[in-house]
Amino acid sequence: MSTELGKAFAKAKAQGEGALVAYAMAGDPDLPRSVDVFAAMVEGGADVLEIGVAFSDPIADGPVIQAASERALKAGATLRRVLDEVVPEVRRRCPETPLVIMTYVNVVMAMGEERYAKLARERGIAGTILPDLPPEESASIRAAFDKEGVDLVPLCAPTTPPARAEAIAKDARGFVYCVSVAGVTGMRSELPPDLSQRLDLVKRAASVPVVAGFGISNADTARPLVAHADGVVVGSALVKAAHSDGPAAAKQLCADIKRGLKR
Repeated sequence: MSTELGKAFAKAKAQGEGALVAYAMAGDPDLPRSVDVFAAMVEGGADVLEIGVAFSDPIADGPVIQAASERALKAGATLRRVLDEVVPEVRRRCPETPLVIMTYVNVVMAMGEERYAKLARERGIAGTILPDLPPEESASIRAAFDKEGVDLVPLCAPTTPPARAEAIAKDARGFVYCVSVAGVTGMRSELPPDLSQRLDLVKRAASVPVVAGFGISNADTARPLVAHADGVVVGSALVKAAHSDGPAAAKQLCADIKRGLKR
């Protein structure tokens, strides 16, 4: 199993902080400039980078990330090009930061799960998130990932029954991604009142870190979660900032959110 992710969360905890998992779309606005966005987010304090790989039919992504996916596809982003052109450059510029791929199961299956796992390991990918892969159908992909030491990061949704959430958490790799709100990714002004209870339930069952994602866009929405989770995922807000005002804006937003993650 990958230890990169565990070390990143442990380091943030030792510094009295929640970890920031920062998402951007590889290939937005094009492949080389997306590397600048990832590097800027690390400069702003991101502890883990979540590298989005565009898919033409996303089900978990809201309008901001859907638009980024369309721009990336027009720029020629494919899984292979991301692994060959984006990931090595991000690793070179951010050698201490764990990298996680976020895409859809069709993309991995089209390449071949064993081939993907091998290439991901060779390129230095610590984990992969496949939001449309149910646990009941994950055995072969998970076995391929385990063989190469790539963590298959599971998700728990607001609609996941408690017993199922506990089972997912107990058998998780890398970290558990707790989806904060029902629906798709996007910025929210407030999060559900029962989120802290759901995070506490998952944390009690998990042997790996637990993060909250979807709807977290600034220090104010991140700050209350530090007492219940090991970190947060921020995506749409960073994608919007980078698209509107460039990498420097994503760097500044990461810095602001990290201040909100002080324990």
